[in-house]
Amino acid sequence: MATRQSRSAGRITLKDVAEAAGASTAAVSYAYTRPDRLSKELRSRILETAQKLGYPGPDPLARNLRRGETGAIGVVVADPLPDTFSNPTTVPFVQGAARVIEAASLCLLLIPGTLRRVSNLKSVNGAAVDGMIVYSIDDRHPLVEAVLARRVPTVLVDSEAIENVATVGIDNEKAAQTAAEHLLALGHRRFGIITIGSALESTRGLVHVRTLRSTVSADLRGRLRGYAKALRGAGLSFEDSVSIYSCGDSVENDGARAAQILMSLRPRPTALLAMSDQLALQALAGVVESGLHVPTDVSIVGFDDIPAAASAKPALTTVHQPLADKGFWAATILLALIRGEQPPTPGTLPTHLVVRDSTAAPARAKSEAGAGGRRE
Repeated sequence: MATRQSRSAGRITLKDVAEAAGASTAAVSYAYTRPDRLSKELRSRILETAQKLGYPGPDPLARNLRRGETGAIGVVVADPLPDTFSNPTTVPFVQGAARVIEAASLCLLLIPGTLRRVSNLKSVNGAAVDGMIVYSIDDRHPLVEAVLARRVPTVLVDSEAIENVATVGIDNEKAAQTAAEHLLALGHRRFGIITIGSALESTRGLVHVRTLRSTVSADLRGRLRGYAKALRGAGLSFEDSVSIYSCGDSVENDGARAAQILMSLRPRPTALLAMSDQLALQALAGVVESGLHVPTDVSIVGFDDIPAAASAKPALTTVHQPLADKGFWAATILLALIRGEQPPTPGTLPTHLVVRDSTAAPARAKSEAGAGGRRE
């Protein structure tokens, strides 16, 4: 019988094991994939022979490819990989998806959407996956077009609905409306909005709402509609009551500059609505650097409810959205599609406003309330 040492010059194959064990190649394959088809004695002899030869078993990749499968699920994220692992909204999403994918004995392939600020179409086109999840990428972006062109089962997350493509998300409009209505109830009437553009098209600096609508992603367009709906419901002109600062397509420290510019305007906003907690926390720092205080001089509301929101000083009022649940449902739906099953329909995922210390009545409203109390 050949030994591992005598065959070390070449790779041990299934055929080598069959010859050494005195069995057919089909029997060797069955020993690993269909043991019920062999007697216990024959399977034991084959496995013992394979162990002595150093044969690891059939190549799972080759087997899957013959079946038209890869055993991997692709998750396309907007950021380069180094940024993905530090993004407080992406990490829980990927964790939620990973739990489902791992439970199905599949692998997760993380595909960065950008590489040095250039669309990473090569990785999308070349990924060996059974299906794809696209997380928080503008539905108009070439990356989404490239994924859909692959014609593999696909789930879009935080995207505008596309015919015959599964989507998972929240009601961004309703969630943002709730945030703005909270500030209105406190007495605020002058607002600043801090946002980012999309990788597809973006503008940095103070922008008009008409310009912004064409330069932000689907989820942010929904939030913008929600803010506007709340103000108009209170009898305010959105265009006259709001100043908007866009941080371009990056949130790196631009939230602080956005807050400082907005707070230098006259009349000055008494409340800032940030389209993410990252921007809101940067804005909080920018307000402090300007010598002002939150919420005494200005209230700030974020969006996402990342862990840092609760530990901020002051703690951040924000919209909680179920980031891990998004990943869970996206992966659950995708696996059903891959298996040819009817996918579950979770509907619109719930959000709620978490009120903390970064919001309060504006100074004027406080003084008027105090004066009214004294008159009584």
